[in-house]
Amino acid sequence: MKPAVRGITHIFLDDGGVLNDNDRRGAEWRRLIGEFLSPRLGGEPLQWGEANRVVFEDQWERFQAWSRLHSLDENYIDFFSDSVESVRWLREMCEHVGVPAPDGAAELAAATARYVQERVRSGYEDAAPGVRALFEAGYTLATASGGTSEELERYLDALGIRDCFAGRLYGPDLVRAHKAGPTYYERILADSGFPSASTLVVDDNAQAIGWAAQAGMRTVHMCRRGEPATAEPAAAAGHAVGNLLELVDLLNGS
Repeated sequence: MKPAVRGITHIFLDDGGVLNDNDRRGAEWRRLIGEFLSPRLGGEPLQWGEANRVVFEDQWERFQAWSRLHSLDENYIDFFSDSVESVRWLREMCEHVGVPAPDGAAELAAATARYVQERVRSGYEDAAPGVRALFEAGYTLATASGGTSEELERYLDALGIRDCFAGRLYGPDLVRAHKAGPTYYERILADSGFPSASTLVVDDNAQAIGWAAQAGMRTVHMCRRGEPATAEPAAAAGHAVGNLLELVDLLNGS
């Protein structure tokens, strides 16, 4: 029997790597983008899926650089929903497929993202039962994700667990700070009003664990692939679990 993690009343859960499998989600995005755009713009569904893979890799590199430079409120922009970036995403996919970019590209890009987010099914098998067990045990649950609150609503609806989250669905959009340093965690803690000493952050990213700890929160490292928590920030957390049901056991001391 493991010693219980005592005194926790509030829990922030990351999305990708904790609730949803990012590899499966990426495959779902490619499939659903093809399903949505092929009948509207031409091209084969598989072409659109491949176009999204190529274009998103470049987009992600731009976002990483952007978030380091524009992490605080005076410079904050929701990068992926910004009209310039979303239009670029759609236009570059059209170029890759070999079809003309449409008029009203911003509206179509937003509709594409919404269509996909509402239909993605990429949750880990333990995600829904683990979250519901935490909810039924009386923990107040919120998210601490790099995704926006709007897309988190859709992903949690898809998992059937939106009702378990009484706390806000943080995203950077709610606190005007990208998930790129301790400022993000300081702001979600201040906005939520959760007491830091009894608040737990669960994340699969060792660096994020370190940022949350700097903000005064208690942390658990999610190691879904069985990797040891050897990175310094994760090791400092003191606890690691392989799935959300293990987290329930850790909190209960079983």
